[in-house]
Amino acid sequence: MASRCQFWLPKKNRFCAVAPINDSKFCGNHSSRADGDMVPCPVDPSHSVLRENLQGHVKRCPLLKQTQSLAGQPFYQKGINAGEEDSMSANGPDSGLSDSISSEMKRNIVYGMSGDQFHRLLGKIRALHDLICKDIQDSYQIKEACNMWIKGEIDRKIPFQEKHVLQQASILGNLDEFGVLRNYDGGQQREGNRSYGNDANVVPAVVEFGAGRGYLTQMLADCYVEDLNLNAVESLRHNPYLAIGKHLCGPATDLALRCCLTKQPNQADTEQCRDKSKLRGLAIATCCHHLCQWKHYTNKRYLLELGITKEEFLAITWFTSWAVDANHSEDISDVTDSKTFLQSSENESDGMIGCTVDEIVKSMNPVERAVLGFMCKEIIDMGRLMWLKECGLETQLVNLVV
Repeated sequence: MASRCQFWLPKKNRFCAVAPINDSKFCGNHSSRADGDMVPCPVDPSHSVLRENLQGHVKRCPLLKQTQSLAGQPFYQKGINAGEEDSMSANGPDSGLSDSISSEMKRNIVYGMSGDQFHRLLGKIRALHDLICKDIQDSYQIKEACNMWIKGEIDRKIPFQEKHVLQQASILGNLDEFGVLRNYDGGQQREGNRSYGNDANVVPAVVEFGAGRGYLTQMLADCYVEDLNLNAVESLRHNPYLAIGKHLCGPATDLALRCCLTKQPNQADTEQCRDKSKLRGLAIATCCHHLCQWKHYTNKRYLLELGITKEEFLAITWFTSWAVDANHSEDISDVTDSKTFLQSSENESDGMIGCTVDEIVKSMNPVERAVLGFMCKEIIDMGRLMWLKECGLETQLVNLVV
């Protein structure tokens, strides 16, 4: 019998590396047995096992020890930043949709619309974008301190990838431009006449969400952001901090925002205000909007008040993938004015009455789809920005790379 599963993985151009189960050429995940015999592992639902083997698998699941160790950490609190479904999140009390919606389910929502419904949604997106996304500026900021490192004038002690370094440098440059980074000289903090409380002279810690390999970290809390109680991290107690996140895919951005700013259970209002004052600044580079989920989104109430339902939000997240599905960097400038795009699309839609969504989508050229995708990204991020303003922060949404 073969030593590995004989299921061919075309994207990886190799066979599955997992050992096969008894009397089969395939592993448990790729067994030809009926789907009904397979159940998600309760320790880690990302993989499945045969129902008959579930009890034994749970005892030896590779992630069991890690999960048990994590549960004993003071900063671990299951689902503390997850958010929750609103009782009136769609056209009625229950939209019939689960908490976690796959890309295929989002696509089905879009293609399940009539042509008229699809056109109305596009019109709503354009009108909403014109209303709330007027003041988004390009802000590519590379400060001299970062330039020295980029040009190799100082030693690099971590792996260097120019694309990521330029993005990171622009994040720092924008933080500096926004007044978050400040000089410390002999313990005295100097930045105009602004006051930062009794801990003004304390150099803040940096909390990096999605730290990956943790090249910049002194301590790595190996925990999903959804389950991270930042107030219970011992090294941060009584200390101010600066929160930074790059490549927080989809809902991870919303989880990180809640982690920094949401009132925790059993926490008095005075304690929340005191904890909020520890947050010196926040910079998150958003990405992967197509993965966003309604449950986790920070500002559902804002979108509902603007007339966007849960189903429409999920459709909007699916449209965001159109912004990155082709190389249109040279053409996008031709239609970046949403009003131009609005006019051209409305004129074309007059001849598409009675058509299906599939026919309408195929009639849109790649640049039109890209512009719609970027509009949807900005609407999602602007809702997050408004939530931060409600939390009392001075905020700005910028394009940090060119």
